[in-house]
Amino acid sequence: MRNRRIKKKDEIKRPSAQRVAVFIDTANLYHSAKNLYGARVNFKEVLKEAISQRSFIRALAYVIRTKTGEEKSFIEALRKIGIEIREKELQEYSGGFKKGDWDVGITVDAIRIAPSVDVIVLVSGDGDFLQLVEYLKNQGKRVEVMAFGRTTSIKLKEIADEFVDLEENPEKYLL
Repeated sequence: MRNRRIKKKDEIKRPSAQRVAVFIDTANLYHSAKNLYGARVNFKEVLKEAISQRSFIRALAYVIRTKTGEEKSFIEALRKIGIEIREKELQEYSGGFKKGDWDVGITVDAIRIAPSVDVIVLVSGDGDFLQLVEYLKNQGKRVEVMAFGRTTSIKLKEIADEFVDLEENPEKYLL
């Protein structure tokens, strides 16, 4: 097992010429912020940090649509700050089990967009993205991960070119 130190943003240069695409797993961040802090995520600040004065190409947020429509104002707020929305309905199974998962959608979109950018910023702590990060790095892409450290896969932190721990500055990244 590798024993690499987690890289922090001040240790790595971020050239302004880099073209950046941002992929936001909203459910992952929502649940982490709620469980850790009882708060909501400030996606405007997260996006600003992800771009870091580099060339912004695209930002996509992946949202689960519910029958109640309670997420509509959230979706509009994301759109207002320049984030494209990918939506799908919450899947409900017999017995009351519900599932809302965007892992495959995020993976496919990241692979599709990767040839047009230099950097992929994955805003999620989900360890299911390990293979995606490895693939993108093998394609010569820089992969940065932003998430709450305590709810982020250790392996995801290690494999990323950079990990930005949103817990290091909660007053900035939480509402």
